[in-house]
Amino acid sequence: MPLFVRVGVQLKEKTVAQAKQGDTVKVHYTGTLNDGTIFDSSQSRDPLQFTIGEKSVIPGFEQAVVGLSLGESVKTEIPADQAYGARDERMITEVPRDRIPQDLQIAVDDRLQVRRPDGGMAVVTVTAISDAGVTLDGNHPLAGMDLTFDIELVEIV
Repeated sequence: MPLFVRVGVQLKEKTVAQAKQGDTVKVHYTGTLNDGTIFDSSQSRDPLQFTIGEKSVIPGFEQAVVGLSLGESVKTEIPADQAYGARDERMITEVPRDRIPQDLQIAVDDRLQVRRPDGGMAVVTVTAISDAGVTLDGNHPLAGMDLTFDIELVEIV
C-alpha cells in the first residue's frame, strides 16, 4: 500500500502582477546623464507614485515601467525626444533690466517663475545677467539630453 495518496487537491498557478496602463504604481529610481552624473533619485525619500497613462512623467519613463512585476528592476536609456524634448532656442529671451524688480536678487542658474503673455505661469532659468538685461531660458534643464534611469517597481496601488 502506498505511503502517500493524492486527495483531490488542485494546485493553482500563481499569477504575478505586472504594471499596465491605468495602474497607479510606486517606483524607486535613479536618473543619470551620459557622463554618469546623478541628476535625481528617489532612494532617500518616498517612492514616486504615478498613474500609467496620465502622462505625469516623461514618456520613456512611463514606457519602461509597463510590464514590470513587483520587485523587478530595469535600466533604461531614454532619448531626449522621449524625455524632455529637444532644446528650443525660441524659448530663450532677454528681458530688459528695468523689467526685473529691483528688490529681486538674482544670479545665473536661478530658477524663476514668470507670467507668460497668455496669463499662465512658466519656470525659467537665468542664464546671463548684464547691465542691459537678463537672459532667461524656458527650456527644461534636461531638454536635449539623453537620460538613463534605474527603475524598481515597489508597489501597484
